[in-house]
Amino acid sequence: MSGEKTNDNPSAGEQTLVSHLIELRARMLKALACVLSIFIALSFFAGDIYSLVAKPLLEHLAPGTGMIATEVASTFIAPIKLTFFLSFFISMPYILYQVWSFVAPGLYQSERRFALPLLISSIFLFYAGVVFAFYVIFPLIFGFFTAIAPDGVSVMTDISRYLDFIMMIFFAFGLAFEVPIVTVLLTWSGITTVESLKQNRPYIIVGAFVIGMLLTPPDVLSQILLALPIWLLFELGLIISGRYTRPANKDNENNVNN
Repeated sequence: MSGEKTNDNPSAGEQTLVSHLIELRARMLKALACVLSIFIALSFFAGDIYSLVAKPLLEHLAPGTGMIATEVASTFIAPIKLTFFLSFFISMPYILYQVWSFVAPGLYQSERRFALPLLISSIFLFYAGVVFAFYVIFPLIFGFFTAIAPDGVSVMTDISRYLDFIMMIFFAFGLAFEVPIVTVLLTWSGITTVESLKQNRPYIIVGAFVIGMLLTPPDVLSQILLALPIWLLFELGLIISGRYTRPANKDNENNVNN
């Protein structure tokens, strides 16, 4: 019957698609406006923001030393780049709210009840990963690197290189802390089961160290410090997945009725 309905009114599908595209564009513009508004407000404090983020390294440098700028414009570009990243980071809840508002009308009620807590949890876990990296990982890494510097070598990092390094670490740990969400989604969607994941635990642990190797700078310490949280968060995901199962029968009934 659905095929006959489409043939009787061929323009209905086009109108629906156009309306969805218009709504998507409007929500993307709102998200962009949010990021730009925060960026403009924070740009006046770009230098202070960079100094705050550079503090974990500066605290471990020898007295009388500091960071350097090897490019003419890097003293301007690096703080502005960091400020834009921070603006996007702060805007993430609003961006995901726009995504949720666009997707939610097409979900079943049971799927909404499942997806909304996961969406909120994913935001919280990403922020938690970034905070963990800044307050736990950075002091360990920078303390280790500066302590093993050979005699006569002064550690003075370029501000652009430092920014690239910390953004990579922030992104890596933000993604790593999403492991419980991924685990729940895999089991809830039926792609795998909790029992299967438990049986493949050794391979997943090895995979965690491989991910740590790929997402962090080429040093063993950073890789280990990322791999261990991934492993522990995977175990947390297993515990949550055992209690959070999909109401498959209800969804199947909705599919049949539609």
